[in-house]
Parts: sequence; structure tokens; C-alpha cells
Amino acid sequence: MNETVLSRLAGLKKASTTELRDLWTRYFDSEAPGYNRRFLESRIAYRIQELALGTLSRQTVARLEALGEELDGGKKAVREVSVRGRLVTGTQIVREYQGAEHRVTVLEDGFEYAGKPYRSLSAIARAITGTRWNGLVFFGLKRSGELG
Repeated sequence: MNETVLSRLAGLKKASTTELRDLWTRYFDSEAPGYNRRFLESRIAYRIQELALGTLSRQTVARLEALGEELDGGKKAVREVSVRGRLVTGTQIVREYQGAEHRVTVLEDGFEYAGKPYRSLSAIARAITGTRWNGLVFFGLKRSGELG
């Protein structure tokens, strides 16, 4: 990878969320989705590399699809297991809200935020915002209006 690509990738960590949204528009020619900062960073980083180095080969795409089929047997129902069932204990969920980063840790029987245990992401979203939220939507784990 050349220095220009590496410097652009490094610059993503220093960019504000507003700057990331502007970059999203530039690289994807669409408005940035309402996902968290980490999502924006990772997708923009991928796009920068994709534009500089090219897309995945057909063989690589086919291999990735085959690996996915091995995991779920091609069954849509397996892919639609609830998000809570897919979150591994110890996973950290990060959301930037009003300029502050909020970090949640997945526990075996719930979640931890700011040193306190919570039963749901919705309760944490309410603690952060002061209003009712679907926790999965607030943390970018599900789009508003999605089933499941």
C-alpha cells in the first residue's frame, strides 16, 4: 500500500464524525447512514483501499460465500437469529452521541455501561439520551423498522 492510502486511513481516526459523514458522501455518493462512528470509519477505510487496490477477485468472493454457507447452511432463519443471541460475552459496543463516546460491554446475562449492569440496550440508550429508544437501533445493530 502506498503512503497516500496509509495516510488517508490514519486520518480517519483523527476525523470528526461530521468529517466522516462528508467523506462518506464523497466516497459513496450518498448520504451517510445513521450508524456509529466505528462503522463509518471501517466502511470508508475499506472503500479507500478498494479504490486504490481494486475489488475482491471473483474467486475470493466465491470463497467467502462458500464459507458463509458452511456457517449457516444457506438457511435464512439461521442468519436471522436475534442480535442478542449473536453478541458474544465481552464484546464492546461503542456509540458516539452528542460528541461523547459511550462504551457498553456485553455480559453473559445483560450489559454493563458506566460501571452499572443493565438488562437491555434500550435501558442504556434511555440512560444516555433521557428518551425512549430501541437499543438495537440506537447502537446501530438494527435499522429502524427492521423485523427481529
